[in-house]
Amino acid sequence: MPRLLVLSTSTRPTSLGRPLAAWVTETARAHDGFSPVPADLAEIALPLLDEPEPAASGTYVHQHTRDWSATVGAADAVLFVMPMYNGGFSAPLKNAVDYLYAEWKDKPVGLLTYSAGPTGGAPAATMLRPVLARLGCRTAEHSPAVAGINALVGEGGFTAPEGLTDEVTALLDELAKLAAQEPTVSA
Repeated sequence: MPRLLVLSTSTRPTSLGRPLAAWVTETARAHDGFSPVPADLAEIALPLLDEPEPAASGTYVHQHTRDWSATVGAADAVLFVMPMYNGGFSAPLKNAVDYLYAEWKDKPVGLLTYSAGPTGGAPAATMLRPVLARLGCRTAEHSPAVAGINALVGEGGFTAPEGLTDEVTALLDELAKLAAQEPTVSA
């Protein structure tokens, strides 16, 4: 079964994305199209990019980079559970993306955003798409956005609003199709 890396991309100690990412992981497990593997950028703890060589060289001197490379490389698809900060995606997410190059090529990627406000963080996904395209990722078109995250997380974890399970299932279906397709070779 294809491996889906479900990556919580906020590094804040009080991140509401962690309970959401846990819910997404369980939803992916129930979907039965993937073997979900949860990960958290806060636990991965990448420093600001500190590799002496460009990522395109594939030469990694630091163990944290080799570990991150192995994590992304082992995934058949990646689903970013990402907050919106000041209208965009977070610096730790950009840093994590920039650490690698070849590992992203042709990787199916899904984006699920969240925010306290009414956009659900959708502008963050809009900003990240060109970065992922530049790296050659095959980014799913369907991109759920969870608005009002503060009201959805409590002592019992994340409570999905009406319709979110269907939206995430549609994203997982799209990721499964992308993962099953052979990447297109451009001339």
